[in-house]
Amino acid sequence: MTSIDILAATLMQYGDLRRDEPLSRHTTFGVGGPADLFVTVRDAAGLAMAARAATDSGVPVFVLGSGSNILVADRGIRGVVIDNRARGEAEAGTATWQVESGMSFAGFARKMCRAGLDGLTWAIGIPGTLGGAVVYNAGAYGGCLGDVLTRVRLLDRDGRDEWIDAGALGLVYRGSAFTRGQFAGRTVLAVELRLQPADAPELLARAAAHDAKRLTAQPRGRNAGSMFKNPPGSPAWKLIDAVGLRGATRGDAAISDKHCNFFVNYGNARAEEVAWLVAEAQRRVREQFGVELEREVAFVGEW
Repeated sequence: MTSIDILAATLMQYGDLRRDEPLSRHTTFGVGGPADLFVTVRDAAGLAMAARAATDSGVPVFVLGSGSNILVADRGIRGVVIDNRARGEAEAGTATWQVESGMSFAGFARKMCRAGLDGLTWAIGIPGTLGGAVVYNAGAYGGCLGDVLTRVRLLDRDGRDEWIDAGALGLVYRGSAFTRGQFAGRTVLAVELRLQPADAPELLARAAAHDAKRLTAQPRGRNAGSMFKNPPGSPAWKLIDAVGLRGATRGDAAISDKHCNFFVNYGNARAEEVAWLVAEAQRRVREQFGVELEREVAFVGEW
């Protein structure tokens, strides 16, 4: 029995296990090759145990939330992919909630609006999980997770499980200590959010306005959200439009003709085709405007 077979047998104790699972089935882009081992966990305890088992075996581990905001390589991801469906929640005080990291961000935001708790109206309609939102300090319409995040429960590479203050995460516009590589090997197990009591109908009306604006401006279908962060001075979409790439295609991958900062999969796009369009947008914007577009979408796997 190989080391990967031994690890597979261990992981089966913590969740549903598959081998060579195509990650295109689990990403909003609909793109991505196979994971060697793919295990679905349904609570923070299972997530922690699966991550510990992979680390102890010396096998790379990648925690997958809803599969948004990432582009998986055509050759897939080596090692273990943990499909995080840990969605427990508990009220931890007045207007304060502790929520497991696999919870749908948009779904939880809508629930809080209905409960008359303010702070997440901007998040309704954002794909992804709360764990992913921590990593990228997700935000929209002038709000971001850092505005309401108080603590994060983390598992480190040595197996220690602890709550740390949000101030230690170095949250910035679409970034954190995670995206800068300072928290490598740490897994987000849960988050603590502090909201503010407010009028539920008013919150739902604000959320509906954000929804309407998003539906008008952004393309539907398979995509990973905004490809680039907005550089100072101009939205990324305007720069991409100005260099003539609106509607550009490469195979089944395209730059949306509705919103140029969205790259879409019109059929059976390959990651290499999306990556070509991304590099071309960066090259043209750099050469014409002297601006370096920085990706918001993470490229993961074996490139």
